Amino acid sequence: MERKRGSGSKHVYDILRNEILELALPPGSPIDEVRLAQRFDVSRTPVREALVKLAADGLVENLPNRASMVSAIDTLNLRSFFDALVLMYRVTTRLAAQHHGPEDLTAIRERQAEFRRAVERQDALAMIATNQAFHIAIAEAAQNGYFLSLFSRLLDDGRRILRVYFGSYEDRLPQRFVDEHEAMIAAIEAGDLEEADRLGRAHAEQIVDQIQNLMTLRSDLAIDL
Repeated sequence: MERKRGSGSKHVYDILRNEILELALPPGSPIDEVRLAQRFDVSRTPVREALVKLAADGLVENLPNRASMVSAIDTLNLRSFFDALVLMYRVTTRLAAQHHGPEDLTAIRERQAEFRRAVERQDALAMIATNQAFHIAIAEAAQNGYFLSLFSRLLDDGRRILRVYFGSYEDRLPQRFVDEHEAMIAAIEAGDLEEADRLGRAHAEQIVDQIQNLMTLRSDLAIDL
């Protein structure tokens, strides 16, 4: 069937994005437009359009007068990233307990059901996407646009790091990760700010600790909210 106009670019983008997030295309891998055009049986224009979009996502670097490459993971700033991530887990979960409405709880539970199914399928990319959607739903319930924007950016920036995290469990996440989400939902529904804060922090710190063990980094953040 003939592709709709613009669909070739989306097709290339979707596949390359998954391969980058899956780390099938490791950081620093060169990207050859000619070979990609041959691979996807398209002209170079859709390939360039896909690479521009991937560059906007921070996943590809389009180097002047040189071939593009998969963006490196910024390991030098990982500790700052972890500090910000832990803080956003805490503050959004805490504020969600304070400001949520019935429609917020419905959205959070729907995202949790999607995450649970992804864990059961051992689908790493789906786990990353549904985990992000779950925490963004909590951030939306927090009713603070600044926190929502920052948390969204942090989760976007950390997608490949999360792939390493899930991979450390061979994509078989223990049930306790699903249970931790359920406990967070319960604290939010009960309006228990301190418990929501505690659970958000514990949930984030076990992710950070696991990645630090893999990358031999240390990070610490102690802020009384």
